Amino acid sequence: MELTNKKRNMIFMVIVVTCILCSLLSTALTTALPKIMEDFQINEATGQWLTSIYSLVQGILVLATAYFIKRFKTKPLYLTSLGIFTVGIILNAFTNSFSVMMAGRVLQAAGNGILLALGQVILLTIYEKERRGSVMGIYGLAVSAAPVVAPTLAGFVVDAFGWRMIFYILLVICILALIVTMVTFENVLENEKVAFDTVSMALCIVGFGGLLLGVGNIGKSSFVSLEVIVPLVLGLAGGGVFVHRQLHMEQPFLELRILKSSQYTMAVIASMILYAYLMGFSVLAPVYIQRFCGFSATVSGMSMMPGAIVMALMSPIAGKLYDKWGMKRVFALGVLFMVGSSAGMMFLREDTPLMFFTVLNVFRSVFTAMLMMPFVTWGMNALKKEHTAAGTSLLTSLRTIAGAFGSALIMVVVSMAGITAAFAGMLALGAAQLLLFLIVWRRKYV
Repeated sequence: MELTNKKRNMIFMVIVVTCILCSLLSTALTTALPKIMEDFQINEATGQWLTSIYSLVQGILVLATAYFIKRFKTKPLYLTSLGIFTVGIILNAFTNSFSVMMAGRVLQAAGNGILLALGQVILLTIYEKERRGSVMGIYGLAVSAAPVVAPTLAGFVVDAFGWRMIFYILLVICILALIVTMVTFENVLENEKVAFDTVSMALCIVGFGGLLLGVGNIGKSSFVSLEVIVPLVLGLAGGGVFVHRQLHMEQPFLELRILKSSQYTMAVIASMILYAYLMGFSVLAPVYIQRFCGFSATVSGMSMMPGAIVMALMSPIAGKLYDKWGMKRVFALGVLFMVGSSAGMMFLREDTPLMFFTVLNVFRSVFTAMLMMPFVTWGMNALKKEHTAAGTSLLTSLRTIAGAFGSALIMVVVSMAGITAAFAGMLALGAAQLLLFLIVWRRKYV
């Protein structure tokens, strides 16, 4: 379908705005989490579900998005996804029940998982090849900047108006985006009738969901309790059947055979460790600053800002270093910063000057930028061109789900053993990444 420049640019504007909203909520709630836990009178192990369930649902939805894009018309799919996201915001804005709050986060993650992937496909379709680079550059900058500034903005809002104001503001913007989408959007993507592997999707949900539920319940029940053992057993069983099914299907729901490439597998494992660390730290930092040290949400957000700026500035530099040095040297520098900053956080106490934490967070942000996208590039370079889509989907999904487990485990440690033990857990993840680096260094990878 031919679109006028005005129509095309309006679609671009709506996609950028809605994807910024989705990206904002992926990190904004971490700063507000201590206040939310206080209002609902819940501990850290329970409160972390608001972030871990978001990552889990988003990661699982990534696997199904390709089907939705092929099967359903563009405009109804975008409106439905944005509508689901908006309903989730409404639930969070007005509820006094933590279970309803959780339901809202599930809906937000479901809408987000589809919108982010769908938006990119639409932009690559409606713009000619000569303009795609600049368009995706603007889109990428806007979407990546949102999670960077979200914790700081959320800190100001929480202290001035309360955490619900975050959802009130986003709700108004979502409603406006829905109206503009109804007026602006067209069905620009081709559709075909394709079968959906419901069994594989169900097994995926049972597998990942059961494991996360079991891990999350460790902070509330004994490890040998039914609340922990039953979900873990179901998760392991569901995951095992899922893997067996994918390996024996001619056209699997998730192509796992690409893991035969050791380089790609190393990249996936390294990305999972990195995301577990990142999401664990994202929920641990505000708890340390606000609940342990007694600072405000505004101070919490401001202390994270220098690191966020450094990460944004380092990202393009990391890409150039990867092109120049190759993965081994970039990995070496990144893991050095990871272990060093993690070891430094072991010395954080209640009376430690906050500037010490801020400096350590800057070093943490350096290794994040050094490793995040190079891992993806390095892993994808190991696959054949026809496996690019499957490889991207698998890596993105697994690292996002690993992030959910990371935040769940770290907050379980906080509730059971305290903040110092949680920082020790972060150091353990750094040690795991160091061990993986040593394996990579000895092999003939570039």
